[in-house]
Amino acid sequence: MKTDVFIGGGGIGGLTLALKLVKRGIDVVLAERMAVKAPTYKGELLQPKSMQVFDSLGLYKQISDRSNEIKVLDMLELSSSLQVKDQAFMDYSVLPGKYNAAYMMHHEELKSVILNAACEFGNFHYLKGTACKGYGENTALLQKGTEKFEVEAKFFFGAEGRSSVTRKAMEIEVKQTTYNHHFLTVTFPRAEDFTDGKIISTYNRFLGLFPLPDNQVRSVYLIPPGDYKLLKEKPIRHFHKLYTDLAPAVDGYVQQLTDWKKIQLMIPVMYHANSYVKGNKAIIGDASHAVHPMAGEGMNMAIQDADILGELTADIFEESKMDQGNLKWYETVRYKRAEHVIQLSHLAALAYSFPFKPVSYIRQRTFDRMEEDPILHFKQMLNVSGLGMWKENFRDRFIQGGIMPVRMKNLTEDTKEMKYYTPEDDYPWKTEGLK
Repeated sequence: MKTDVFIGGGGIGGLTLALKLVKRGIDVVLAERMAVKAPTYKGELLQPKSMQVFDSLGLYKQISDRSNEIKVLDMLELSSSLQVKDQAFMDYSVLPGKYNAAYMMHHEELKSVILNAACEFGNFHYLKGTACKGYGENTALLQKGTEKFEVEAKFFFGAEGRSSVTRKAMEIEVKQTTYNHHFLTVTFPRAEDFTDGKIISTYNRFLGLFPLPDNQVRSVYLIPPGDYKLLKEKPIRHFHKLYTDLAPAVDGYVQQLTDWKKIQLMIPVMYHANSYVKGNKAIIGDASHAVHPMAGEGMNMAIQDADILGELTADIFEESKMDQGNLKWYETVRYKRAEHVIQLSHLAALAYSFPFKPVSYIRQRTFDRMEEDPILHFKQMLNVSGLGMWKENFRDRFIQGGIMPVRMKNLTEDTKEMKYYTPEDDYPWKTEGLK
């Protein structure tokens, strides 16, 4: 087979990249190893920047109509007796413009929406149940069952996840950081009026609840490493009590889980490849970076990678500027942004990682200050949203620590929008030129 672009991996990132390309007339072959739906829970929280990307692909309405909109994250800190001692809110509505909410959508349904959109184009070739085993000089070596064949292409992009074949072929290594905790994760029914996200914590416990459509909720519960096996030996009602102790709102709903088999273990890791591009190959998503799931950023980073790499590659073909060095623009745009998000998620993980009351106090104080200070609040939501980047400075840290008073002055809409990424920020080669 011959094509313009080969993509290994048909997850959200790989499919978004493929859709970007085929809409611009680029011939794409995408190989997806899985022949059936993935049995594990995967990302479901779409941040505002991802919704902006899908809007540019004509999918905004389809996705928003099938999602649960989240405007507010309710941050609850409980006492040792499980009474609410502090409450703060992270509010997406501080973001001006159309993209001022997050959306929860079932992962497999989102995949099907993107895949169906791509399949409308005759220049999209989807190879289901086909694994990329490696690369020849200018070919991808594929296998479907016992059949082996090759695909020749101009560019090869890896979106295969953590164990990326493309990254290995590029001889790029990653060094994983592990954490002092794991998560239980499961989806179960919810009350119809439970529509905002909740993060509930004590000095030694953490529960995240993120409502999905169809009156369901995705949950993550922090446990020490090694406890999963011990917990599974206990009756399922023990699991129910872990949840209802912290979140009475799920009482009567979480009990509809009757089998430990539906409750999965999630082991968080962090890494960042030192490069995304080599020759005519590039990697996106988990192939290039893994982020702690605390802020639900992993899938969104893959979508944003796909947007930049897809736009760049389409321009390369459109302008017939086939110099492989042009791919470096993708790394130039995405690397610092990804590093910033990785560090933000890492700090959020550390805030909930240590079961000590002083840590709980500092966390509570920090979130209170972030909510009370309009600039801190906007910075937090901007950085999480992916719409822009505004790093915290020493004054911000002093305010969070209570050393300096909070600022009461609100930012104007124009000032906020000045912090958003512009098209020139996202696609700088359009003005600076390709080789």
